[in-house]
Amino acid sequence: VQLQASGGGLVQAGGSLRLSCTASGRTFSSYTGGWFRRAPGKEREFVAAIIPSGTGNWYADSVKGRFAISRDNAKNTMYLQMNSLKFEDTAVYFCAARDPYTGTYYNPISYAYWGQGTQVTVSS
Repeated sequence: VQLQASGGGLVQAGGSLRLSCTASGRTFSSYTGGWFRRAPGKEREFVAAIIPSGTGNWYADSVKGRFAISRDNAKNTMYLQMNSLKFEDTAVYFCAARDPYTGTYYNPISYAYWGQGTQVTVSS
């Protein structure tokens, strides 16, 4: 499956952005979807994940209550709604997909498919 992330940009602290990840190729609805991010000088970290049906999800503690992951399988698209953005949310955000029966949702090694990153910059 090929993934294309979009929606990044520059926003002031406290603002909102919605990232989109559009899939093509294999049926996206068969995969767990995930969002990860890499801040300057830091390692890639887990942000959120959602099961194939969209009825279950997980979040990193740092974004819980502020970010919301969702998906529309009819559109082969996954979203990350980011509210109350903070300066420390500045990073390149990546979407990814994995077989739901292998690995773990928070481990990037478990994800076989990755989109290109989209830059999110939060000004303080």
